[in-house]
Amino acid sequence: MATTLELKYFNTFWIKKIKSVVAANPQPTAPYNNVPRGYSGVNADDWYIEESRIRGGYNNTTVDFGVKAYIAEDNPQQQNRINTMIYSGIFNSRTGVNNTNQFSVAEEITRSVDPANGSIQLLYAEDTNLIIFQEDKVSRALIDKDAIYSAEGSALTTSGRLVIGQIVPYAGEYGISKDPSSFAVYGYRKYFTDRKRNTVLRLTTNGAMVEISSYGMHDFFRDKLSALGTTRQNRIIGGFDIHTKNYVLSIQNQDNSYITSNFDEDVQGWTSFYTYKPTYMLSLNSSFYSFYDGKLWLHHVQPEEGVTGYGNYYGTVTDSTVKVILNSQPSVVKNFKTINYEGATGWQLDSMIASSSDATLPINAYVAATSIDQLEQQIFSLNFKKKENKFFANLQQDLTGNITPQPGEVLWGSDISGIKGFWSTVVMKLNNTTYYNIKKELFAVSSNAVESSY
Repeated sequence: MATTLELKYFNTFWIKKIKSVVAANPQPTAPYNNVPRGYSGVNADDWYIEESRIRGGYNNTTVDFGVKAYIAEDNPQQQNRINTMIYSGIFNSRTGVNNTNQFSVAEEITRSVDPANGSIQLLYAEDTNLIIFQEDKVSRALIDKDAIYSAEGSALTTSGRLVIGQIVPYAGEYGISKDPSSFAVYGYRKYFTDRKRNTVLRLTTNGAMVEISSYGMHDFFRDKLSALGTTRQNRIIGGFDIHTKNYVLSIQNQDNSYITSNFDEDVQGWTSFYTYKPTYMLSLNSSFYSFYDGKLWLHHVQPEEGVTGYGNYYGTVTDSTVKVILNSQPSVVKNFKTINYEGATGWQLDSMIASSSDATLPINAYVAATSIDQLEQQIFSLNFKKKENKFFANLQQDLTGNITPQPGEVLWGSDISGIKGFWSTVVMKLNNTTYYNIKKELFAVSSNAVESSY
């Protein structure tokens, strides 16, 4: 009678003691649940475990008795050197040389940076330089490229033994904190954030480190980054949008609130806010991608017929809004009588609030009249009118809520005169559900205003 035998074998042996406490230890899974893996984090006798069969396969060659090398270590326990780099042997795919698994203790294969500047968070190789991002400092070191590209399987020459050269710090007391995910690069520009100093930075090849968060957004990023604290669940995600040539930065809190904005080199400023919260961002060829909910999303796609395109992020459509401040002659109290804009049809006035808290009623988008009756209706409707390719509308003050006008205030009715204040905040809105496949640009927003008679 045929019989099936279940074989249980564990070809392992203990080779080196590690630290007694190891954080975030993985739990063993079947069929090794009852095997001491050496990662308990509690037992003081934790050890590394190696399989005794080559490649760990069934019936493979076992570790044989042969020449043994012994070494006496004064401190046999594991070390965490947060400010040190280690490199292996060379790799050359052209000649088949692959020594990346060799770490010879007989050679100087480690380089350390100043531990006072915190741990190394990110390494970026650029030409002959290795850029080292610590928590509180950014440095660069010369890389000996001859050691990597010129060796044809032979030993390194005397002139090429130094793989990582002298480490030279960049000017400025800036680092990347513990947010390597904020790093993005395009050409010779590197972008990243320093949460500890509440800044967003740009590093160029000439060594200049510029606070791009100071370009009109110093207070904004100071408040947003300082509010994150040191909690690692509060994440900062950066990426370069090669389609628009913008650095995109997403500041995400653990309570699911977020701010996603972009920096434009052409205007030297932060030009927009976005309504998507990416997990990760990257550019490939001429396309910009982001990850969300385990899926890859392609941005800047030309909308297809019947498919929502503009304003559609991760399957959710949101309206586009533009906020502007009208503040000509700041010291003069003005009557804002009209709202005007230059651009495409479809934009509407969502709100307009003056410094005196006077507010206007919303104004709908322009609708082309096809008859005399429609033209007459438009004259008295709260819609934008079109004249000489420019859209305008009279402002009507919002007096809802049984507001009683005071003497001298601006009123509307048969004699429309707008709202009064030193300045006014205007919010223009575009319905992306209606205009899903048509690009709608907004060039300028203005208002006809006269000095108030008080």
